[in-house]
Amino acid sequence: MNQEARVIVALDFDDADKAMALVDQLDPAACKLKVGKEMFTLFGPEFVKSLIARGFDIFLDLKFHDIPNTVAKACKAAAEMGVWMVNVHASGGMEMMKAAKNAIAGSSHPQTKLIAVTVLTSMDQAQLNDVVPEVSPAGQVKKLAQLTADSGLDGVVCSAKEAVMLRETHNDEFLLVTPGIRPAGADVGDQKRVMTPVDAIDAGVSYLVMGRPITQAENPLAALQAVNQSLA
Repeated sequence: MNQEARVIVALDFDDADKAMALVDQLDPAACKLKVGKEMFTLFGPEFVKSLIARGFDIFLDLKFHDIPNTVAKACKAAAEMGVWMVNVHASGGMEMMKAAKNAIAGSSHPQTKLIAVTVLTSMDQAQLNDVVPEVSPAGQVKKLAQLTADSGLDGVVCSAKEAVMLRETHNDEFLLVTPGIRPAGADVGDQKRVMTPVDAIDAGVSYLVMGRPITQAENPLAALQAVNQSLA
C-alpha cells in the first residue's frame, strides 16, 4: 500500500496478550492503532511503546480535559512517548487547547498531531440537552470545531454525518477523525451515529476509527484489507 493508511483500528481489550495476538495479524502499512482509556489504564506507557516499536502509528485516545497546565504536561508526555496523535476535549476551551499544542511543539516529538473531541458520537439530542440546552449536536460540533481550528489544533473527532458540514468551512488540512464506522450490514453496537467507510471518505473524513468489525472478525487482516480495497 503506497498511500497512507486511513483506517485506525481501535484496540479495546482488557487482556494485553489478546491485544498483541491481534496486532501481530495486522500490518503497520495498512492501518494505524488507537489505544484508549481502558487499555492505557491497565497496561500503561510501555504497552503503547511496544506498539510503536512494531512500526504502528498510535492514536492515544485519552481525551484530556483539565486546567491548561495539567493538559499541556499530559500532552507533552504523550508526544515524548512517540505517539502519532493525541486528543483533548474542545470544551476545555481555547487556553487549554493552545497550551497543549504549544507543549507538543516544544517536546522531543513535535510532529505528534493534536485533535479535539467535539460531541461524543454516543450523544444524541436528548443527552446533549442535559449538558447544553437548546443546541443541536450539529450546532455544538460546528461551534467547537471552529474553536479547535482557532486554537491551532490539527483537527477534530466527529461523526461522519457531521463531516460534510465541517468541510464547508474547514479544508482538507483540518483532520476529521471519525468513530462509528461500520461496513455495510454490520451491527451498529452502542454508536448512535454511524456510516460506512466509503460514505465517510466521500463525506470528507480524514481517518476512520474501526473496532469490532476488524478486531472481532474471523480474519482481522482480511477484514481490514477489504475496507482498504473499498476505499481504493
